[in-house]
Amino acid sequence: MMTSIIMALIIVAVAGVAYVAGNRFGRKSTEGIVGQAEELAAKMLEDARREADTIAKEAELQAKDAALAAKEQAENELKEKKREIQSQERRLQQKEEHLDKKAVLVDQKEMDLLKKEQGVVTREQGIVTREEELSRSLDEQKARLEQISGMSADDAKATLMAAMESEARHDAAKRVRQIEEEARETADKKSKEIIASAIQRYAGEYVSEKCVSVVPLPSDEMKGRIIGREGRNIRALEAATGIDLIIDDTPEAVILSGFNPVRREVARLSLEKLLSDGRIHPGRIEEVVAKSEEEVEKAIKEAGEQAAFDLGVHGIHPEVLKLVGRLKYRTSYTQNVYQHSLEVAFLCGIMAAELGINVKQAKRAGLLHDLGKAVDHEVEGSHAVIGADLARKYGESPKIVHAIAAHHEDEKPSTILAVLVQAADALSGARPGARREMMESYVKRLEDLERIATSFDGVQSSFAIQAGREIRVMVSSEKVSDDHATLLARDIAKKIESEMTYPGMIKVNVIRETRATEYAR
Repeated sequence: MMTSIIMALIIVAVAGVAYVAGNRFGRKSTEGIVGQAEELAAKMLEDARREADTIAKEAELQAKDAALAAKEQAENELKEKKREIQSQERRLQQKEEHLDKKAVLVDQKEMDLLKKEQGVVTREQGIVTREEELSRSLDEQKARLEQISGMSADDAKATLMAAMESEARHDAAKRVRQIEEEARETADKKSKEIIASAIQRYAGEYVSEKCVSVVPLPSDEMKGRIIGREGRNIRALEAATGIDLIIDDTPEAVILSGFNPVRREVARLSLEKLLSDGRIHPGRIEEVVAKSEEEVEKAIKEAGEQAAFDLGVHGIHPEVLKLVGRLKYRTSYTQNVYQHSLEVAFLCGIMAAELGINVKQAKRAGLLHDLGKAVDHEVEGSHAVIGADLARKYGESPKIVHAIAAHHEDEKPSTILAVLVQAADALSGARPGARREMMESYVKRLEDLERIATSFDGVQSSFAIQAGREIRVMVSSEKVSDDHATLLARDIAKKIESEMTYPGMIKVNVIRETRATEYAR
């Protein structure tokens, strides 16, 4: 329709233009054109009206269809809502019926509960009455029992409680004593098995090394060459080594005197080289001493590394290994401390394997337990405390440090590892031939043991046996009771610990014997 209107407007415009042109070019020619244009415009207007009618009718039909569709949709929705409302009404009706039934059941249960409550009240009344009767009966029986026994109920209760408590204490004491005896027997047997197994499995030498401090000479003429002109050689040797040379009337021998075993070894090696070379003068002495020091340091390092390798212990600080190697030139009661440390490490490892604890850790603690003896001539204090400080300084674990510090009771042993090191140290030092003592010091130790034991009141006699590793004390049965005998043994042991120095442990046995004697005439 819009297209027809636009075309009609165009034709009218063309007609207008033609009209204007006709005024200019001629009236006759333009009248025909205008007539044609008017006819064409009339025709187009007619077409446009018909098209507009058609479109209006189509629009009216579409509007009617849309209205019918909307009406049907509204009717469908209304029907759906009606169905939902009817369904809800049915559900509500069913719920009302259920509620009615529940209300009936609740009423029935309330009636039952009321009946039960009445029954319970009746029973309670009966129970109360029964309890009152029983209470009166018990009171009567108590009164009769008190009259018969002549005791009140509280007195009888106290007597019974005391009897039961006494009996329970007695039974508990017997049970505790039995458990302690069984545990002691089991522990004693197991410990003996472990120690025996460790001793059997370790094969150590009985003859100990001894650091040589006497250098043999090929002849007494060499003494003069060692001394040198105006003593130059001997002074140079003493200044370079820090060791005193004692040249006396001892035939064909020079004695080296010094507290430092490493320096003494350097002096020994230097003197032997000088004697074999024959050139003895201050310049040569300094050169030989320097070479000997290098050899000894190398030997110390190799000894420490070899000990760690033999034991399978790794990760030890190099300075600690050097200190272990220095123990090769240190002795204790003529027992070489280096060999003693290896032996203690092996024994610790064997016993740790038997007990199921860390074997490498036990070997490590055994190897380092006498570390302080490498420097105890330079540092004040107990070698156990010095060794613990050194181990702590070079990064050893707290367990290892404690085991080193506690192996001579400088600290109270608080771990199995510390006790193992104690036991292995005692085994290594106490086995026959491991250590040698002078006869005078040995006899003096036995006399001191017997003197300490007899200094206590009630002791009749004492006997030091097993090379001073056990003392048996005989006491008077009239002055010392069984309980006092246990305390006496402990006191004697404490006094021995405080007044004496000894390797290993000393066992104190207090013996109390009662004899009854009568004569038949």
